[in-house]
Amino acid sequence: MTIENYQAFYDSFTPSMIEDKLVGDLKQGFNACEEICDRWAEDEQRVALNYEGATRPASSHTFAELQQRAAQFANLLAARGIGKGDRVACLLPRTPELLVVVLGTLRAGAVYQPLFTAFGSGAIEYRVTQAETKLIITNPDNIEKLDAVNGCPPVILFDRDNAAANYAGLPDFDTEMATQSTEFEPVRVGADDPFLQMFTSGTVGKAKGVAVPTRALLSFYVYMRYAVGLHPEDRFWNVADPGWAYGLYYAVVGPLLLGNTTHFNENAFTPETTYKMLSKYKITNLAAAPTAYRLLMAHEELLDEHSGFELRLASSAGEPLNPEVIGWVERRLGCPVMDHYGQTETGMVACNHHDLKQDIVRVGSMGFSLPGHRVVALDNDLNELGKGQIGELAVDMEKSPLFIFPGYTWGEKNPFRGKYYLTGDVVISHGDGSYSFNGRDDDIITTAGYRVGPADVENTLLEHEAVAESGVIGKPDLERGAIIKAYVVLREQFDPSEELIVELKTHVRSRLSTHAFPREIEFLQELPKTPSGKIQRFILRNQAKDEADGMS
Repeated sequence: MTIENYQAFYDSFTPSMIEDKLVGDLKQGFNACEEICDRWAEDEQRVALNYEGATRPASSHTFAELQQRAAQFANLLAARGIGKGDRVACLLPRTPELLVVVLGTLRAGAVYQPLFTAFGSGAIEYRVTQAETKLIITNPDNIEKLDAVNGCPPVILFDRDNAAANYAGLPDFDTEMATQSTEFEPVRVGADDPFLQMFTSGTVGKAKGVAVPTRALLSFYVYMRYAVGLHPEDRFWNVADPGWAYGLYYAVVGPLLLGNTTHFNENAFTPETTYKMLSKYKITNLAAAPTAYRLLMAHEELLDEHSGFELRLASSAGEPLNPEVIGWVERRLGCPVMDHYGQTETGMVACNHHDLKQDIVRVGSMGFSLPGHRVVALDNDLNELGKGQIGELAVDMEKSPLFIFPGYTWGEKNPFRGKYYLTGDVVISHGDGSYSFNGRDDDIITTAGYRVGPADVENTLLEHEAVAESGVIGKPDLERGAIIKAYVVLREQFDPSEELIVELKTHVRSRLSTHAFPREIEFLQELPKTPSGKIQRFILRNQAKDEADGMS
């Protein structure tokens, strides 16, 4: 496949160039299962998923097989009165069953809702309550979390035989599926109707809902084909978990949309499991967060145990790559790695494109607008900024035909000003249409590739009887990029102790998630605040930065 000139392609791009490749269209709508599965199922040998199990044997699954299983799950939903617009949640690790639930939900015209397996009961309860979720699919490892979910929707349990005896009365996934027909006509939904129900964290209040419309398929296609540079012969692996946007958008929907095999590794991410995966499946096209590349680099001695890497390209998203990581990937993994930028709300909108030749690729830069989008930097008066100027990254919606964000599902916040969507990210303009990330304007913490809103952690800490106030920030960390640190003011009747620190960490881990608990807790007499009473997190951040600098 030839690499086209970026500017020429960008200037000539129209949505019809992608629309013509799909079954549905923007006027008549789409069925996402039809687009990412049915189109490729005629070739009965074409593999959609290679699965590397944690306790189960590795297995491969064709598009044809998944088409039939998706139809069974769609029939299961229909039998329960679940259909167009209804939210169906999945609390499963990276397994074939997760993919079946995704595909079957979409086939029925319903809306798939991911639940990250590290979520605690509080995070789950908020999401399923807010979305009025109709059904949850889970497994024995996660079912106990649902016991503490008030108003929990009906549950179907995969692998019920290995669950505790008190769950024996729940419907069993395989048993329910076996009674269903393998035929189900895909339900077409409008281009502006949702097919995914996401949540994204902020700093004020709870996580915000993002309902992704089916028109996003066009944007996902452009990203996979031209930024990731995915070719028909590629063996693609996106390390990200499908419980999050980058994993669901671009480890599930994206590669299958182009007819490529995707890969799930159920094992926990470690350098050992990652190097084994790269070798065993001869991965040629890799996507991961900078944290993953940093961890691999920190354990490069393990490379001596592996040979035969066939990596052609690598992509990175979540936070900027530093020069050391870029040089290491090229030197030790043998391929170029490109930085990409996006959000749950927008999908990827600015990239260094593998398959579009750019005049310049700056180290640490998020690159240029993805075709179909126009990103700009704005000052406070919505003036577009030029070379060397710093402002907020925004999407010019009038000149972005592939822009997908309709606004937060329940109107939690208004990020639109005039014709612009404001991302909340601060960037430096290079004056040539490219930008480099400069920071967040709302205190979001990026830790090990996950974006965590401090308000979620603060609110969860406040649930504990000992906590009067809390302030949460990201503390610089070489391996994770940042760790979550909490500054806590205790109620009068409680005294600081190591035991209380452990108790508070455990509380947040169980209520929120394993990636969003504070790895450090420091007790203070009072938090720094503005005259109006707002926590001055920047003072806490500076204090934590000084601590980190003193330890390096």
